[in-house]
Amino acid sequence: MGVTVSVSDELGGKTAIVTGGASGIGFATARLLAERGALVGILGHDRGAVEHAVTELDGVGRGAIGLVADVADEAAMAAAFEDFERQAGALSVLVCNAGIQPYGTVEGTEPSVWDSVLSVNLRGAYLASHHAVPRMRKAGGGSIVLVASVQGHATQQRVAAYTASKGGLLALSRAMAIDHAEDGIRVNSVSPGCIDAPMTHFSAQMNAAPDKVDALISSWGQMQPLGRVGQPSEVAEVIAFLASDRASFCTGSDFKVDGGLLAKLGVALPD
Repeated sequence: MGVTVSVSDELGGKTAIVTGGASGIGFATARLLAERGALVGILGHDRGAVEHAVTELDGVGRGAIGLVADVADEAAMAAAFEDFERQAGALSVLVCNAGIQPYGTVEGTEPSVWDSVLSVNLRGAYLASHHAVPRMRKAGGGSIVLVASVQGHATQQRVAAYTASKGGLLALSRAMAIDHAEDGIRVNSVSPGCIDAPMTHFSAQMNAAPDKVDALISSWGQMQPLGRVGQPSEVAEVIAFLASDRASFCTGSDFKVDGGLLAKLGVALPD
């Protein structure tokens, strides 16, 4: 007879690194992975934020390890993965969540800003995966989850660099899934819609007066068929599933966590 493992224990013995893990979807994911038994490395560029997140997870499962690095810096990422390996051993799970979203068309976006967005959002996922794959192969396999966006599938106005980076993540996920299936490494992506996270609040602040920010975010949520803004924990649930052995036959796929946004045509019938 097989052994039944409860969800609360399903990541026991596994290790995970979450980039952009100190806030929003990243922190919600780090917490959930820790609650389900994984030893989690929280990787971010802000030392204070990383240390605070690690403190928040003190006593949660096996806790967390702080890793301070700019995801676009090759040397810093190599050192962070080596540090994690020294402290935690083999790497089981990688969640690439770090991202930034400035506004601008291709005409209005300065080359330096374009390069910054692609460096953090896409190069950062490449560098993390570059260092994760050989470690996972040596350990016999693992799971990589890239946090993309609904804007990798469709787009709003004035987010050319962000949309390009998220579309790149979707393609990268498929490429890695094919390249590393024989290594026992599964690679998937998730595409969140409007989520109550720091990036959403930043976007609203860029597009509304201070006293209108909450109303704007609420209106974005109402555009999703479920009629509300999603929570970071709801995205984390999907990521945790993909990290677990329950998703053992899932690779090369994108999982939308968007309240039905991309399922909806922009056509309204009369009442």
